[in-house]
Amino acid sequence: MSSGKVIIYGGKGALGSAVLDYFKARNFSVLNIDLSSNEHADTNIVVNPSVSWVEQEELILKQTSDALSGSQVDGIFCVAGGWAGGSAASKDFIKNCDLMWKQSVWSSTIAARLAHSYLKPGGVLQLTGAAAANDATPGMIGYGLAKAAVHHLTKSLAEKDGGLPENSAVLTIQPITLDTPMNRKWMPKADHSSWTPLDYISENLHKWTTDLGSRPKSGSLLKITTTNGTSKIE
Repeated sequence: MSSGKVIIYGGKGALGSAVLDYFKARNFSVLNIDLSSNEHADTNIVVNPSVSWVEQEELILKQTSDALSGSQVDGIFCVAGGWAGGSAASKDFIKNCDLMWKQSVWSSTIAARLAHSYLKPGGVLQLTGAAAANDATPGMIGYGLAKAAVHHLTKSLAEKDGGLPENSAVLTIQPITLDTPMNRKWMPKADHSSWTPLDYISENLHKWTTDLGSRPKSGSLLKITTTNGTSKIE
């Protein structure tokens, strides 16, 4: 018997796959939205990256409506995103800003639209920001710009007229470095004991979905730090 339903936006990436597997292991039905399918999901919506923001929203909402057949979900987790560096001096500055905006802001705002339409009252919407975007990011302006926009979106959605269902919560995680295969590949000599395990994120998302009393206040920007292998949320 299913424990409930969740949507994972970005469920094919490293973090998204970990979250998806965590919920599947606890008998949740999972709808994945990403650029490619995850074979472990119950349903997949494959995003066309070549269409406009508005077209993406229309297609995703229509396909989600068809997939859910009138039902609602307990949680929506937007873990889509990426990273690109560069200051205004970079020849790829605008290109990278555009990419960061699409990966973080397009996905987060569409996730918010999904929450308005398909999240249960009392459900949880999680977005993904970045601790770095709380300050200046001169070496990665596009990344900081997009993540700061996600932070603003979070605070706005949490307000009474933000458009989310009654008693629901919007929470944004602000990881520093996640312990992913790609990060280990590109930073093999880094201090991995300061990297946050993907299961730690998954465990907390599950807890916030199933235990309303454990949730931080709606609108919270939750910095996640790991020291000597021990993670905590501030």
